[in-house]
Amino acid sequence: MERGITTTGYRWFLLLCCLFLVSCGSQKPYRVQYGLASWYGDEDHGQPTASGEIYNQYALTAAHRTLPFGTRVRVTNLRNHRDVVVRINDRGPFVRGRIIDLSYAAAKKIDLLATGVEQVRLEVLSGDGDLPSAPSPREDSGPYSVQVGAFRQKENAEHLQKMLAPRYRAVYVVRSGLPWRRLYRVRIGPFADREQALEISDRLAREGYRPFVTRGTD
Repeated sequence: MERGITTTGYRWFLLLCCLFLVSCGSQKPYRVQYGLASWYGDEDHGQPTASGEIYNQYALTAAHRTLPFGTRVRVTNLRNHRDVVVRINDRGPFVRGRIIDLSYAAAKKIDLLATGVEQVRLEVLSGDGDLPSAPSPREDSGPYSVQVGAFRQKENAEHLQKMLAPRYRAVYVVRSGLPWRRLYRVRIGPFADREQALEISDRLAREGYRPFVTRGTD
């Protein structure tokens, strides 16, 4: 009988912990990735892709290492802010630092053909499994913040905060997580408009950080 009570109590404890973690992580970041984009064309035109589909360099498609086939993503050239929406149907690129390989047509849309490689922002719009769809205008309400880093040690977070403060307004540190697994997140904001947050996020990415935009300030 005592064993049953202990087991039940332990299960309730685990359930409460899970609910707490879910509530803490309810503000999911947008699926945004920064890195280098390249493109491929004539040499692969008409050849089968990793998904089995025949590669058509005139279609708006792309290769990504991990996103499920069929995922739609918006790729924005950070040099000129041109963007294109593509569908993932292949695997790659397999060059360090590069995050997506665009078809000839997609690369042409964002003026990537001449340079060959550009710094881009990749934003997931829709896809299979648990990948989220693009938010509707009603859902897309602020405030927003940009997370620049997360640390176990408070001192490291405060050091980054001091480094960013001269160049960015309202840099702050927020504490999250359970008492035995604290994280100190360095964020900038809030921003009422999502585009403002993305603009700051793009700037940070060009400086070498790996930021992401999240709804809320906590």
